[in-house]
Amino acid sequence: MHVSWETLQLQPQLIEALRNNKIEEPTPVQAETIPLLLAGHDISAKSQTGSGKTLAYMLPALQRVDSASSVVQVMVLAPTQELAMQIFRVAETYGEAIGVRTQQLIGGASMQRQVEKLREHPHIVVGTPGRIHELLKAGKLKLHGIRFVIIDEADQVFNLGSTVEVETLLRGMLRDRQIAFFSATRPREMVDVEERWMREPRQVNIDRQTGGYVAHYYLVCDKRDKADTARRLLYLLKPASALLFVNDTDEIANYEAKLKYEGFSVETLYGDADKQRRAATLARFREGRLQVLIATDVAARGLDIADLPLVVHLDPASDADHYVHRSGRTGRMGKSGTVVSIVTRNQQFIMDKFRKQLGIDLQERTMYKGELWSPDEERRQRELAPGRGGGSPRRPGAEAAATGGGFAAARRAPARAGDSANAPAARRAAIAGGPQASAAPGRAPGAPSGMGGKPAGAPRKPDPKPAKPAKSKKELERERKNKGAPKWLKAKQDGGGPQA
Repeated sequence: MHVSWETLQLQPQLIEALRNNKIEEPTPVQAETIPLLLAGHDISAKSQTGSGKTLAYMLPALQRVDSASSVVQVMVLAPTQELAMQIFRVAETYGEAIGVRTQQLIGGASMQRQVEKLREHPHIVVGTPGRIHELLKAGKLKLHGIRFVIIDEADQVFNLGSTVEVETLLRGMLRDRQIAFFSATRPREMVDVEERWMREPRQVNIDRQTGGYVAHYYLVCDKRDKADTARRLLYLLKPASALLFVNDTDEIANYEAKLKYEGFSVETLYGDADKQRRAATLARFREGRLQVLIATDVAARGLDIADLPLVVHLDPASDADHYVHRSGRTGRMGKSGTVVSIVTRNQQFIMDKFRKQLGIDLQERTMYKGELWSPDEERRQRELAPGRGGGSPRRPGAEAAATGGGFAAARRAPARAGDSANAPAARRAAIAGGPQASAAPGRAPGAPSGMGGKPAGAPRKPDPKPAKPAKSKKELERERKNKGAPKWLKAKQDGGGPQA
């Protein structure tokens, strides 16, 4: 049965705001959860990232607010500042249509300014558990009027150690408040909190997989070659933008430097960065002024980047849940996307584990002739290549590097994508010079093997100096007698006189 916004019984003003934002019909998670939330049920919704979860809880939350009241009625918690700000912007956009006021309460911002804004009596507060708990302890936030509590990315909230803070907030509310958890996974910590605080929760499980519109691959290389493999992959796929994940913040600077050396526009995002810098970096990435963003799991949690085509795991995700969250940055709202993990041979078993646990088609690929091939397909291509009969096939990734395109078109790509960024200067010069520069010594390019001709363009030896005229017998005899004589005597005998 077709579900429309009207059949979900939303207010006409909200439906108009949705259509003004080009959102014509609900996604599956919205169609299933909105009626449950409007009916007052506690729910635990498990759905892939990018499936429209924010509107799935925000629309019923907005509809249930009494705009004539002056107390806080809805609280939304998120694990990171960036995700909280994204949720706040959604609430602000749609709340404006029905006269609902929203306030953000995130760490890193001025607490005094937040206290001043609370005096304007917002209906909805959106923030991080730490800052909201801090405001509660300071007596600046009252919880008695809250009727609806939502925790977005709930699994990460509890994994980050915020369980005590969340439960302190829940204790300060009335017992008949409604609770909703939204997440892409459902770990044990989250289930424990559900059992302690929810009343007969409804379970919503839209899709166990990471998305049918996303292709999942992995490439195998040595650990020292990961940065170069990422470079070749970016040249090959030519995405408009790409999000690269690392496990260790110590490696971020190394990857950033190597990709910048190759001409990519690269910045980083990790937990230690200050709030202003993180916000500016994300703004550049969203606006398309930044090509590659390298991030850690926590820093990228909940990021909503429209039309992100590529996610790369420079290090394999620590577990299946983290793989889901990382990969969910692409393929959002039914769009297509590609996820590539770069692993060593010893890490390949992790890919097999994710394939089984998540039920996804995660396959090994290699880069050859500007395309991604399975290992068997690459072998067949090499067997069919002209090089088997006299030439040699191009090295993997060479076509992608040579043709450029996308953001790579603005740079001169290396003729051999397999050469590392720190190749010796002579080798890079030979690559840039093409076949003639890299011809075998002692043979012109294209000359038959074994010919002894000089290489084309070989430097010409200088012409020999003209021979001096032979000396007479008398001159030779005089030179023999003068051998060892002082210079002034030689000069006198030669008829030149003494030198001044």
